[in-house]
Amino acid sequence: MRNKNTKKLVTTALLAAVIIVLQTVASGIRIGPFTPTLSLIPIIIGALLYGPMVGGFLGAVFGVIVIIGVLTGSEPMSTMMMQTNPVMTVVLCLAKGIAAGVIPALVYNVLKDKNDLVATALAAILAPVSNTGIFSIGLLTVFMPIAEQFAAQLEFPNVAKFLFVGIIGTNFLFELAINVVLVPVVKRVLKVID
Repeated sequence: MRNKNTKKLVTTALLAAVIIVLQTVASGIRIGPFTPTLSLIPIIIGALLYGPMVGGFLGAVFGVIVIIGVLTGSEPMSTMMMQTNPVMTVVLCLAKGIAAGVIPALVYNVLKDKNDLVATALAAILAPVSNTGIFSIGLLTVFMPIAEQFAAQLEFPNVAKFLFVGIIGTNFLFELAINVVLVPVVKRVLKVID
């Protein structure tokens, strides 16, 4: 039992470190004006290996690193969100990260005994859906003036097109593809090593 807990603690710490590195390095990678979230991969892996508590913790680590990035100005739109409503920006950053770890873990736990590959793929899909979905809802409900401003700056005719073409069409689809391809592979490699 102690060995198992130690392994869980060490693996969780390593995944948290990977999240910090990926989120820090990935802030320099842009697809147009957007930064894809590569950190979802270790969040999902932790969620699949150890369940929703670890997934939520890793998502919270991701959220804190995003908040630090917002405070340092690496994400212009999010920085404007922080200046407009700091409390809701922090809540949004933490909520989307935690949900990206908890929701895939819960779904995976329900489906893994029926079909592990399908459960893994669905978890890999649900993390970016949760992350982008919660961000988009927050953007449309709390930060609509900022969304309108960015849509205009990026020459989108309206917020809907900015959201669906800019954020979902570019950023989300990239994240989705990366997660669906890499999460099952990384999970399988970790099983072989174990």
